[in-house]
Amino acid sequence: MENQQSNGNNKKDLSPAEEQKIRQAFKEKDWNEIKSNDSWSLFKIMGEFVAGFERLASIGPCVTIFGSARTKPDNKYYKMTEEIASSLVEQGYGIISGGGPGIMEAANKGAKKAGGKSVGLNIILPHEQSHNIYIDPDKLISFDYFFVRKVMFVRYSQGFIGMPGGFGTLDEIFEAITLIQTQKIGKFPIVLVGREFWSGIVDWLHEVVFKIENNVSEDDFDLFHIVDNAQEAVDIIDDFYGKFLLSPNFEF
Repeated sequence: MENQQSNGNNKKDLSPAEEQKIRQAFKEKDWNEIKSNDSWSLFKIMGEFVAGFERLASIGPCVTIFGSARTKPDNKYYKMTEEIASSLVEQGYGIISGGGPGIMEAANKGAKKAGGKSVGLNIILPHEQSHNIYIDPDKLISFDYFFVRKVMFVRYSQGFIGMPGGFGTLDEIFEAITLIQTQKIGKFPIVLVGREFWSGIVDWLHEVVFKIENNVSEDDFDLFHIVDNAQEAVDIIDDFYGKFLLSPNFEF
């Protein structure tokens, strides 16, 4: 019981709003209530897809930069993100971010400073996040649903750069890797920036997930690159596309 309390699993650790969500999940609903709630959710989801498709259909080749909302402007990765975004814009790419502060802000700021397309796919959260000021006004889209937002990242990106981040960043990076691994999208470049940040999880994947559990293949480690500076990240993206035509990459 002591361990359960220390891990935050005790009922006392839940806020009234969190407890209500859990109770609501177990509440029995009649058919009319189910139909009404689900139909309304379906229309909201469809609306977000339509808005995303309409606003992003003609943005041209873009690279998405993922990373933490908590990274401060004096952090080395914030500054590196600005540099990467500006350099990619100078090479002819637009920049897509999650639209919020931190690394996302740095990505949009770098794109804006270099005079390129600066796209923000913002997510509406209870206590985070407001969009940053460096997004082109006509290229800001806000989403309620994470999964709709992730489809937009993948559909309209020709490459992915993962800066240090938390659960959300890991979710987004592994989504892209999974779609490439399962051949749902083409083998587009994925670059992880910051060896000191990413090496731990990559070592675990190799030593435990691959060698011990055999849950991935050795070739899967070729699906991404780890670099330590902005120029290396830009070079990987640009070298890859020096050989191919740029086009939206997600197929339904």
